[in-house]
Amino acid sequence: MSVLQSSETINGVLTQTGIATQQTLHYQQTPAALTATTVLLGQGKLNDNGALTINTGEFTGRSPKDKFCVKDEITADAVHWNDFNIAITPEVFDAMHTKVKKHLQEKELWVRDAYVCADPKYKLNIRVVNENPWSNLFAYNMFLRPTENELQNFLPEWTILHAPTFNADPLVDGTRQHNFAMTSFTKKIILIGGTGYTGEMKKGIFTILNFILPHQKNVLSMHCSANVGADGDTAIFFGLSGTGKTTLSADPNRKLIGDDEHGWTDNSIFNFEGGCYAKLINLSAKNEPEIYNAIKPGALLENVGFVDGTNVVDFTSKEITENTRISYPLSFISNALVPSVGAIPKNIFFLTADSYGIFPPISKLTAGQAMYQFISGYTAKVAGTEAGVKEPSATFSACFGAPFLPLHPGKYATMLGKKMTDAKVNVFMINTGWTGGAYGTGSRMKLAYTRSMITAALEGKLDNVEYEAHPVFGMMMPKECPNVPSEILNPRNTWADKNAYDENAIALGKQFIKNFEKYEAGVSEEILVAAPKV
Repeated sequence: MSVLQSSETINGVLTQTGIATQQTLHYQQTPAALTATTVLLGQGKLNDNGALTINTGEFTGRSPKDKFCVKDEITADAVHWNDFNIAITPEVFDAMHTKVKKHLQEKELWVRDAYVCADPKYKLNIRVVNENPWSNLFAYNMFLRPTENELQNFLPEWTILHAPTFNADPLVDGTRQHNFAMTSFTKKIILIGGTGYTGEMKKGIFTILNFILPHQKNVLSMHCSANVGADGDTAIFFGLSGTGKTTLSADPNRKLIGDDEHGWTDNSIFNFEGGCYAKLINLSAKNEPEIYNAIKPGALLENVGFVDGTNVVDFTSKEITENTRISYPLSFISNALVPSVGAIPKNIFFLTADSYGIFPPISKLTAGQAMYQFISGYTAKVAGTEAGVKEPSATFSACFGAPFLPLHPGKYATMLGKKMTDAKVNVFMINTGWTGGAYGTGSRMKLAYTRSMITAALEGKLDNVEYEAHPVFGMMMPKECPNVPSEILNPRNTWADKNAYDENAIALGKQFIKNFEKYEAGVSEEILVAAPKV
């Protein structure tokens, strides 16, 4: 009898979790079984390729202002408390834990044992308890999957209890509203309630790794994608959601290490996850073939629209949300690296989708500029979904992932600075946003050009070309790049009104300076002098 079918295993699997359910318990179900059950329960349907499509309900994205962390001996002096690391007492957590367990023990449950961190030295076992099968499919896709032998004596170190139909009472439970994500580093439990958005599970684990690895293991945790070339040269791509991490790291000429979360040790880069969680909005087979081809049985598509009267996905649809998503195992990518561990990087790319049209499409950064940009974590979002708002808005998220960082941003920045210096890494800034003007006037940078610029950087073809400094931000802009028109390399040249460009560049520089004020006291002179010149 398989360990997965053992009645002893199934009956005892929740003992450590403290849930004494009398309902049906499903342990380590296959993707096919989870997909079939979801359809049978009327919670999802298959698209024309046989992939499962579901609607996550009220929440179609993360809710960072509803993230809570227990303030206790482990976290009190280590966590950077703010409006997304919100302190709660152990008593508040314990009361919520009791309520969530009571709620779950009255439900049919799907349970999965998995682990994170592809480097065996940092492997962390987790147990995920879900009240619907499609959430458990997400856990299968996104976390690393133990073998049956590994499951024989599996002991979870951390547990996720995911209860989307349990709503908190803010007046009683200490929450802001009815949804919440609560973490206790002492009890090693993550509680998620009131939201069906699957990304809360993924980012909950990412958050704990962003505490454990830098604070306790001296490993830099990073919100980035990574790939490796035929010669073993690793490249990593930092960027906020929508800037191109997944798209640009899925390069048919390079092996994919991972698309979102990694650790940097003294001698390696390793993936935290076992899958990819990619945006689907405006997906095309031509521009993103690896992601497009991953839409098949076993994949989970979230909040997508369909061509009227069919089960064919309409990738342009924003009917439910612009944040349409797909999760799939790394094995769905034809060029995934197994195991997902590479050498320390030779090149780092900071990705920004600058909808002001100010940043160059590619530029090279000094160490000080790199640290300044890393701490700033800039992108500019288009407010097109908000009625009456047509102007871009600057977004700054420290280390390109502030909502997931329990420690002070300076901790991660200091570690990155040392690692970059020790490894003599090349650092480039890539603007995947607008050129020729801001959103509404200019046009989006062509993906083919962006890929050509990254390829040129990786192949060393930008090492000996002539550069010029950006007058406000100081980064060095190449005057030529293979397969890219030279006239677009300096963004000022692409604007019809050069004075307007200058004025907008200075205005954006002032936004950087204002945002950076809160970090000035804790950074070096080298970083301070990298500020924009306005």
